[in-house]
Amino acid sequence: MINFKKLEEIIKQNSSFLLTTHVNPDADAIGSEIAFYKMLESLGKKVYVINHSLTPYNLQFLDDEKVIEKYDKQKHLEILNSVDVLTGLDFNRSDRLVSMKEDFLNSSKMKMIIDHHQDAEDFVDHVFVDTEYCATSHVIYDFIKQTQIVKVDYSLAYPLYAAIMTDTGSFRFERTTPEVHKIIADLLEIGVSPIEVFDKIYDQSKFSKVKLLGKALESLKLYGGKKEISYMVLKQDDFNSLGAIESDTDSFVNFSLSVENVKIGLLFIELKQGFKVSFRSKGNIPVNKLAAEFGGGGHTNAAGLRIFNEKMDDNISKILSKSEEYLEGNK
Repeated sequence: MINFKKLEEIIKQNSSFLLTTHVNPDADAIGSEIAFYKMLESLGKKVYVINHSLTPYNLQFLDDEKVIEKYDKQKHLEILNSVDVLTGLDFNRSDRLVSMKEDFLNSSKMKMIIDHHQDAEDFVDHVFVDTEYCATSHVIYDFIKQTQIVKVDYSLAYPLYAAIMTDTGSFRFERTTPEVHKIIADLLEIGVSPIEVFDKIYDQSKFSKVKLLGKALESLKLYGGKKEISYMVLKQDDFNSLGAIESDTDSFVNFSLSVENVKIGLLFIELKQGFKVSFRSKGNIPVNKLAAEFGGGGHTNAAGLRIFNEKMDDNISKILSKSEEYLEGNK
């Protein structure tokens, strides 16, 4: 259980904060940042939001004040070393900071993370993590409600709803509990329009993203003796030919689990430097442990890894072979 009293003390006893999140941020990452930013701002705190990655175009509507900045060492290092508290949201491993990692770790300032993923790395002073939460934004909502540190108004409800909605797979993933639906009811009563949020995130895709999804689906293959693993592969040529970007691939991996009898789905994405893999599973197959064998992590049914300075083609067969060991009854 998270010590919300301690988190409240940190917030009240400090006056300036830098918020950041993981590379290639999703809606829970951006929504959590914006909600936490607005909460701190309403308390009179000085707040900066600085990320390694640019905000994906379909999530920019959440940052209505345009407060999120892309990390520039010359511009932001002084800020990183001058604020009272460095706060990581929606990640628990330092390598997820990429270009910010070294400067974040080297800072002498207080560091904390707020998250809901498993297998947290020990790299901060205070850890506010509980894997029973469906999203980091769920943690933030619960913190606000339990401490009454501020009132959940529309400016907070909007990003919190977007974050929870997406991280629960539109309320179909495992941690979609009665409590989560009660939270959503509260946010809707405040005035959030679910139709509007869903449309902005999922139904305003650039043409290049839809075409890229076609490339991914065209690459779909089955693997293993029982054909219980499916995987897709996207190369840099696919991105370059369409003018697509990495964030366009968000949620693509879920299509790999839509094939009958498939229990593990993977998406391999070649990056300019290295590659990344998204893992999904059904039942109790722990793809977070599978990803951890290669340096990644995540949840039981949803995980990922990012590897630099290695070729994707040299690793696909190894990861697929290891995936087969994780089928139910084998691991």
